Amino acid sequence: MRFDAAIFDMDGVVTKTAAVHSLAWKRTFDQFLQVRAATHLEPFKEFAHEHDYLAYVDGRPRYKGVETFLKSRGIDLPFGSPEDLPGDGTICGLGNRKNAIFNQIIEQEGVGLFDSTIALIHEMLRCGIKVGLATSSKNSAVILQKTGTASLFGTVVDGIVSAKLGLKGKPEPDIFTTAATILGVPAARAIVVEDAVSGVQAGAKGGFGLVIGLARENNTRELRENGADLVIADLSETNLAEIDRLVGAKRAGTDVIR
Repeated sequence: MRFDAAIFDMDGVVTKTAAVHSLAWKRTFDQFLQVRAATHLEPFKEFAHEHDYLAYVDGRPRYKGVETFLKSRGIDLPFGSPEDLPGDGTICGLGNRKNAIFNQIIEQEGVGLFDSTIALIHEMLRCGIKVGLATSSKNSAVILQKTGTASLFGTVVDGIVSAKLGLKGKPEPDIFTTAATILGVPAARAIVVEDAVSGVQAGAKGGFGLVIGLARENNTRELRENGADLVIADLSETNLAEIDRLVGAKRAGTDVIR
């Protein structure tokens, strides 16, 4: 094989939790914005999936997502502390509120998997390719336990690990390059599989052998423009042999984008 490791994002790539994150963010921000509109005597503008979640929150570390969205609305809040109570008037308080809502939803409704992703991971492992997980989420342990997928990954670099190591969040490549390093594979001999624009940006910056973008949101053009070498709607549209061929084509300087 022309590559030795694959680093997968979690939400929207391995697990069907991206929609849950979007819903939890909407509930959090809409409540905050409604209260703010009433107290500041200004119109209420709801938090929208396409224009707000995808643009400012998707793929980013939790508190960075809060900060980036609020900045887009011209709202300035103190950062606070990660120990802030959910709903406190701080960036951390809002982030913690969202996390409480997210955990409540998955506890009630469970977590789904993308079967095509799991099938590809099993095929990679059978071929001796190392597999890692890199995610901004601080809930990876709970999600992997609920889905029974923890054993698939040789390393997990999540939001908790990032905080401990001082890693920068997406679109910086830190979580992906750290996962590759732990697996003992240089970035050029590893691939990244992502669904967020910030994630493919991170993969491109990290110098990975191939960056696969999953266009779950009909965002093919955005993923291509931000660094994805291959853009598909689902991993069922490709296979291990094709991925290996594309890694070789990119290494040879051939344009592999489709």
